[in-house]
Amino acid sequence: MLSPKEKENLIKKYQTHKGDTGSPEVQIAILSMEIDQVSEHLGKHKKDNHSRRGLLKMVGNRRRLLRYLKGEDEKRHEKILEKLKLKK
Repeated sequence: MLSPKEKENLIKKYQTHKGDTGSPEVQIAILSMEIDQVSEHLGKHKKDNHSRRGLLKMVGNRRRLLRYLKGEDEKRHEKILEKLKLKK
């Protein structure tokens, strides 16, 4: 789970305008960081099926947000993929 300070830093880095906390870019960035943390946890705790299920839900949510963003604005989609170093 992200600390409030980490989350605040992500929001500042990926916000599209001042006060933006809910744009797809911000949500995708937060989910990506959480996915990285849970993946690292699962590397140590291979039998933690509850966390594995949560990870799959987060990956699905991120995929859904990326699909939405691609439909809305292709340039923003490409930009966020490049910033977060995600595959197309």
